[in-house]
Amino acid sequence: MRVLFTGGGTGGHLYPALAIARALVRLRPDVRPHFVGATRGIERVILPDTEFPHTLLDLHPVYRSAPWRNWRTMAGLVQGWRRLAALEQDAPARLVVATGGYAASGALAFAAAHRIPYVLQEQNSFPGKTVALFARWAREVYLGFPEAAGGLPPAARARAIDTGNPIEPPPAVRPDREMQRTVWGFDASVRFVVLAFGGSQGSAALNGLVDGWIAHGLPPGVGVIWGTGRDHFQRHAARAGRHVVVHPYLAPIAEAYACADLAIARAGAMTTAELCAWGIPMFLVPLPTAAADHQTANARALAEAGAARWIAQREATPAHLAAVVAEVARDAALRERWGMAAAQRGRPDASARIAERLSVLLDATGRSA
Repeated sequence: MRVLFTGGGTGGHLYPALAIARALVRLRPDVRPHFVGATRGIERVILPDTEFPHTLLDLHPVYRSAPWRNWRTMAGLVQGWRRLAALEQDAPARLVVATGGYAASGALAFAAAHRIPYVLQEQNSFPGKTVALFARWAREVYLGFPEAAGGLPPAARARAIDTGNPIEPPPAVRPDREMQRTVWGFDASVRFVVLAFGGSQGSAALNGLVDGWIAHGLPPGVGVIWGTGRDHFQRHAARAGRHVVVHPYLAPIAEAYACADLAIARAGAMTTAELCAWGIPMFLVPLPTAAADHQTANARALAEAGAARWIAQREATPAHLAAVVAEVARDAALRERWGMAAAQRGRPDASARIAERLSVLLDATGRSA
């Protein structure tokens, strides 16, 4: 039976959909996922290398500050509607799974108009525009942060389920931390590892903080694994040394998580979900330009849970970063409290839990496969 997965534009919307699809296929081999995304999104690069068939539509976001540009948005929706109709005629979808972003809007509108059941997955602590708009008619809404329920329409809150964000979970048997340090080239003098990264594309602001901190000298026993992002690597590569490992991209990032004692990162939903699943204390610098300032909301929720500290980008300095690292490095009890609080928020089984819910819904729907 066909299940449509839609969501993208950014990796934060696409990767959860991929994790759910893979978990569902493991549980239900009779399911045939088909992805629907946007030609302008990251899915145009990622999906061709996956095992799933896909359809990319010429979709555009709604331009609130430049409404004259929205003719492209409307034209893209009309063209996309025709392609979705052809897809539905070829093999009717039993269910639509949407993970948000403008790339999901076309398929959700089509599903609502044609009475195709759909579910939503919201990654952040406050619902995005697409999820908020379509939540009222969703069969279920899966939440990455329980706090997101308060931002849903009242009619949808009863169908909201706190599952956590779907990620690739840590291994059941964790790698030995000391052995992982040697994998990264650290000698026995390194007893505390800071993992610094700004997502797959990197962050100029975060890189500047880390660079300034390293320039003033690392505390004894501290090592750094630093993912700069490909566009920023050449600017910071010279900082590499005996206790500083600099890479343009950390892949597989699980090898870095396995030896990290503290993460310095943005507060994106999937980044923080992975850090929580690994039980890694966090010092977060939210992206100030994120839609609806959702990263600040994420960071605040984790700080209130005792799993992180955060600071606004405009207030962050290398000296502030140095003080936090020094405090966490010397206080093992503090690290343990942060790590335990993070692990309590972690949901490494989120993909499997959502797949189980989808399996029940698939059995309950009466649409032909």
